[in-house]
Amino acid sequence: MKVVLFCGGLGMRMRADNQSLPKPMMPIGSRPVLWHVMRYYAHFGHTEFVLCLGYGAQAVKDYFLDYRETASNDFVLTKGGQHVEMLSTDISDWTITFIDTGMDTAIGERLRRVRPYLEGDEFFLANYGDVLTDAPMNDLIEEFAGTDAVAQFLAVKPQDSFHVVDVGPDGRVSGLVPVADMDMRINGGYFVLRQGIFDYLDEGDDLVMDGCVKAARLGKVRAVPYGGFWAPMDTLKERTALESQYKQGISPWALWRDHPVEAGRPVLPVEPELTAVNGTR
Repeated sequence: MKVVLFCGGLGMRMRADNQSLPKPMMPIGSRPVLWHVMRYYAHFGHTEFVLCLGYGAQAVKDYFLDYRETASNDFVLTKGGQHVEMLSTDISDWTITFIDTGMDTAIGERLRRVRPYLEGDEFFLANYGDVLTDAPMNDLIEEFAGTDAVAQFLAVKPQDSFHVVDVGPDGRVSGLVPVADMDMRINGGYFVLRQGIFDYLDEGDDLVMDGCVKAARLGKVRAVPYGGFWAPMDTLKERTALESQYKQGISPWALWRDHPVEAGRPVLPVEPELTAVNGTR
């Protein structure tokens, strides 16, 4: 099943760090968050990717054109480095289609622009290039297939540390409630879509606030409440938290690991930390 990934974001809220990188190329360990998202899908057998590129498109292209398997796999080196035998591989069975969908394009329009590469597929997957989870993707697909919905996404608890303030007419505060403790859910991505979603997307539309809103009015959208691991990497604070977890060996999204690193044991990259990728931000 094809996976459409939206990789054209500016990442304005992460400009204090690695300013030359587009947001999906911000690293966790020695690999960009986009790679972690792709490895998640590949774990479930979905290895056909369509990357909707925009800002920093060349950085994404160059990363995969110059991809080094030795950064995240065991290997045997012989003949003084002239021969490298890989003991495992990341992306040798992946098919990646790189499509420039514009600099300031809404996500729904990005999806419309890659529609020709999805023809013939009743179902396809889609996601943001900077959100991680350990959700059971194939179970979600199976659940969706038994419905007539055109779109489905994870509904997760908000991660922000903001508080909702109950305030009276006189300005007196009667209560403060953390957003994460409230009985509310937000769009967590990890979309499962039917071709019918395109019936609700006009030129320039956003996928969620236009396409899904229109389809929801007709009962054609599903949200799956999920209480497992889910984390965005939209800000420098969120990236720092994920990087810290990863270095401690805590990476619940990394379902592909045959032998997960013990909690508390540092994860040491086998190549220098990814701090720059060709291209400009």
